Amino acid sequence: MTLDLGGKLRRFREARGLSQRELARRAGISNATVSQIESNTISPSVGALKRILDALPVPMADFFAEDQPAAEQIFFKADDLMEIGRGGVSYRQVGRDLSGKALQILSERYEVGGSSGRIHLRHEGEEGGIVLRGQLEVIVGDKRQVLGPGEAYYFKSNEPHRFRNVGDDICEVISVCTPPSF
Repeated sequence: MTLDLGGKLRRFREARGLSQRELARRAGISNATVSQIESNTISPSVGALKRILDALPVPMADFFAEDQPAAEQIFFKADDLMEIGRGGVSYRQVGRDLSGKALQILSERYEVGGSSGRIHLRHEGEEGGIVLRGQLEVIVGDKRQVLGPGEAYYFKSNEPHRFRNVGDDICEVISVCTPPSF
């Protein structure tokens, strides 16, 4: 499946009556960056896309959800998980449309050096995860910890936070967030 991320972002922006300049101001990025994303010249990091969607405001799950409503799904095969990550990080979400849902479940995969972005994330709710494989650096506020297989994290996500694979191999994590924020 090929996603026209730029076109989709433009449609969401225009539906809210925002100019590229106003969206850029609200998201704390340059107008040129919004223009390049909308023309599919560049692909934003997950963190940058999150800041842009927060400025609209649109949950990331809604942004990537199919346009047609689907019947409620209870069981999911590996191929059913929806990819919402980009670049060196894969976020495979359980369920496509999380509108009205209280919980978001992700299967995360960080390539060597992959991260959630340079800018720390911050949103309402709580999140937690368990490292299945590799080494994940988790920064929450002024606290930093490198977690390995079987180790976990859990925190209030209004604290600035960031994730990064600091190991020499792929890092895999299962995480949850409430309410859905991506």
